[in-house]
Amino acid sequence: MNTGIVASRYAAALLKYAVETGNGEKVYEQVLVLDKSLTALPRLRSAIDNPMNVPDPQKFALLVSALGGDEMVEELQRFIRLVMKKRRTRLLQFIFRSFIRQYREANRIKVSRLVTATPDPELEKRISAIIKERKGDSVLFEHRIDPEIIGGFIFDIDGLRLDASTASQLKSVRRQFIEKNRRIV
Repeated sequence: MNTGIVASRYAAALLKYAVETGNGEKVYEQVLVLDKSLTALPRLRSAIDNPMNVPDPQKFALLVSALGGDEMVEELQRFIRLVMKKRRTRLLQFIFRSFIRQYREANRIKVSRLVTATPDPELEKRISAIIKERKGDSVLFEHRIDPEIIGGFIFDIDGLRLDASTASQLKSVRRQFIEKNRRIV
């Protein structure tokens, strides 16, 4: 059995169902929370994955409690019960990740990584506005602070990198200086 194909098909079915009922965004938000919970809590993932240790009603209760008090939308409840009925709970996190990817593609949401030396929410707004204007895509930022870049920023999106950091400019100048000095000797 190819886990990727099975997870992708289940995710596509959930996406289609959620969009048809008009709750696509709410399902997406709750799937994000569940995926983060399964990643952050290995014991939760173990309980969900193991078909013998925990009965399905308890697994469902664990997933509901992982939402942190929010009531699970009906579409997601029905979907998770279907996955449990078909004995595919060990694929649940793969399904969630495939759903997240498909939802983002369908709604033109790009995930990017922004590294700055200090927090800069204004930079996020400017980059987001430029991408929205030029491509029509929304941008989700994974912002990381790294004082070693000294200043500027590093921006990654869709396999492309824009490195406007002071540290990389200093390295470039150093490399050019060394290269020039080699020619002199």
